[in-house]
Amino acid sequence: MKPTIINILIFLFEHHIDDDLDLNADRDRLKSELIQAGFDPEKVTQAFDWLQELAASSESAEIMPLAASTSTRVYSAVEERKLDTECRGFLYFLEQANVLDSTRRELIIDRVLALETDDIDIEALKWVILIVLFNQSGYEQAFMWAEELVMDDVANVH
Repeated sequence: MKPTIINILIFLFEHHIDDDLDLNADRDRLKSELIQAGFDPEKVTQAFDWLQELAASSESAEIMPLAASTSTRVYSAVEERKLDTECRGFLYFLEQANVLDSTRRELIIDRVLALETDDIDIEALKWVILIVLFNQSGYEQAFMWAEELVMDDVANVH
């Protein structure tokens, strides 16, 4: 299997979550580490771009109004191709459980669309959710819930 951007993001998250990293300051060191771990240099650059776009999107999300709780999210054809019914249902479940609000949901969908894969499975979606929530101040409880969910899935695979 050819490593993808999501594989690189997962590697970074698993190996550096407890580190106090500044992606800009530590970028060269981390890129070298990822390349030595066998990741393609072009994909590594794309993963860092993805993270920078997440940071920029997170900042602008703070000024976005929340959708009304009675509103319904209609997915575009591109979003439906990338996020299957299970993934869309899981996002809906997280909103109903008040783990996500409409702004965080849109950030997650945006970051999924930025991945180079044609479609994404539920496990990859959970990782994207975890990474997005990790980068959101004020969402520590939602992050801990998502982390438990993802780590339980990882433990069940191994």
